[in-house]
Amino acid sequence: MKKLNLILFIGLIFCGLQQIKAQSIAKSLGMYIFPSNNQDQATQDADEADCYKWAINQTGYDPLNPPTVTAAEVDTSPDGAAVRGAAVGAAGGAAIGAIAGDAGDGAAIGAIVGGVRGRRAKRAQDAQQQQANNNAAETQAKAFEDDYKKAFSVCMEGKGYTIK
Repeated sequence: MKKLNLILFIGLIFCGLQQIKAQSIAKSLGMYIFPSNNQDQATQDADEADCYKWAINQTGYDPLNPPTVTAAEVDTSPDGAAVRGAAVGAAGGAAIGAIAGDAGDGAAIGAIVGGVRGRRAKRAQDAQQQQANNNAAETQAKAFEDDYKKAFSVCMEGKGYTIK
């Protein structure tokens, strides 16, 4: 008898969790479901659970356990931008230094300034690329969710519900 009670208890918990899970799907996605054909709450809960599973099978996306979409990391290692900047700066500094009478000092100052500018430009470019990668990852995650919402909505509409 205790085993039977335990089995019934576990079954009730499982069924209750499935109903909560189905109810929370539509709400968590910001969707409102209206039973157009006067379906009762038990039927609606069962239909939501069925459509939840069907939409996962169609899209490969589970809104209760969404995949992690990570942005590609930008390579922030030195790539020669500082060297190129230093070379350009040294050439410019030498030209200015020659006019002022000391090409060597002008080249040294130009190399330092050019190197700093090159590194700053590289960092700015890396930050801009990382932001673009982050935006692409967010767009992909949103596309997965939107695809799931579409499949879930189609299923529920096919079962006689209005979804907004």
